[in-house]
Amino acid sequence: MDACVVRIPAAPETRDIGAFDAPVLISGGVCSNLEALTAFLDAAGRAGIPPARIVHTGDVVAYGADPAGAAERLRQSGMHAIQGNVEESLARGRPECGCGFDPGSPCDTLSADWYGYADARIGAGLRAWMGGLPHQLVFTMAGRRIRVVHGGVTEISRFLYPSTPDRDFEAEFAAASADIVIAGHGSIPFTKRLGARIWHNSGALGLPANDGTPRVWYSRLEPDGDGVRFTHVPLAYDHATARRKMLDAGLPRGYADALSTGLWPSLDVLPAAEQKRTGQPLELAA
Repeated sequence: MDACVVRIPAAPETRDIGAFDAPVLISGGVCSNLEALTAFLDAAGRAGIPPARIVHTGDVVAYGADPAGAAERLRQSGMHAIQGNVEESLARGRPECGCGFDPGSPCDTLSADWYGYADARIGAGLRAWMGGLPHQLVFTMAGRRIRVVHGGVTEISRFLYPSTPDRDFEAEFAAASADIVIAGHGSIPFTKRLGARIWHNSGALGLPANDGTPRVWYSRLEPDGDGVRFTHVPLAYDHATARRKMLDAGLPRGYADALSTGLWPSLDVLPAAEQKRTGQPLELAA
């Protein structure tokens, strides 16, 4: 196991948030991007979806310029949220993000800058809130049991992508006790079906999907007959302001520029198949 991969117990703290018979919105990592979070909450309001039917899959803090502002806005919103590896690290006073990057890799090196910036700005109150969040959620919709995790079911910082072998997803489902798993962490939106089971990632709210566009993504799930339908939703927001604030704060320019170019500064976490899709605008079917 890589030194910076944070493992959580096989039976992590899980909160049951009940049953839903109306649409639910899924937000991946806000990543300290207050402008994107504000645009998302505005979109939810226009759609008539209250915070009680919104789920955040962790990493409210990461690359952006507003770690405390974004975390406080999410906390005050009342939406459901779980700990990502960054919340876990900040709550426990760890010196690094626990993102699962290979030690010495470009992503690992860049993370030291943004994590140090965030660590210096998150106060005791927000750390306590982060530490009190569950690691996972469960709920039901249309008779389907749904589990919400950050990375993997038993490893908080596991990266899973569309090209990840089916056997890896099968192992995750074996530990999930669920028909559907909703995850975050990888920042690439996708929905993968394995027979009657579904693995879904909404993508990150605070970081583009490396597809050459500045838009970010969230998703909507709703009952559909005797099943659940997922819709990937692109979101335009004031990325220019978010980028400028990162540059003014002295944060890594590569991540700041990514907000406008839609291209990540490093691809070392991505499998070869996803690397080859760099700069290709995503076209995601419902």
